[in-house]
Amino acid sequence: MGSGKTTVGRRLAKTLDVDFVDTDAELEASTGRSVTDWFSGSGEEAFRAAESSVIARVLGADTTQVVATGGGAVLAKATRALLVEHRHTVVWLRAGPAFLASRLVGKRGGATRPLLGGKPRAALERLDAERRDLYAEVADIIVDIEPVMSSGDHPRRRLSNVIAETLVATGRAVYR
Repeated sequence: MGSGKTTVGRRLAKTLDVDFVDTDAELEASTGRSVTDWFSGSGEEAFRAAESSVIARVLGADTTQVVATGGGAVLAKATRALLVEHRHTVVWLRAGPAFLASRLVGKRGGATRPLLGGKPRAALERLDAERRDLYAEVADIIVDIEPVMSSGDHPRRRLSNVIAETLVATGRAVYR
């Protein structure tokens, strides 16, 4: 949450000339319900089940794509199993809770994050403790975003380039 998955994912897909899919947007489009509505109307468990279904469909597509999932996608064991399948390369955009909170507080969209409540930093610290090991379990590549996002112009473009270069260096990049 707040690491730039969607923005950086779009840039990376453009760089690689492949499709981009945001699973939250896919869920909203297929159900007509926002993430906030899912959480408030049906609860987190129902949201995670619907999210897992969308992720399974997206990852099962016979196309090369960059996929941005929600930060909590790793909570579902079935989703983690899908992510670690050999044909998928998972990139974890890693950052500390304080940095993520600084990016979300007062920013567009920060108020619509159901799990943040009124104390974003405390919530992000709790989420980090719950999810860190799960992210590490599924990640093929880990990119620490704080140094890139904190310095200079065009940080999202630079971050996308760092990821593309890492994919090429590890032999995981697929260009059309």
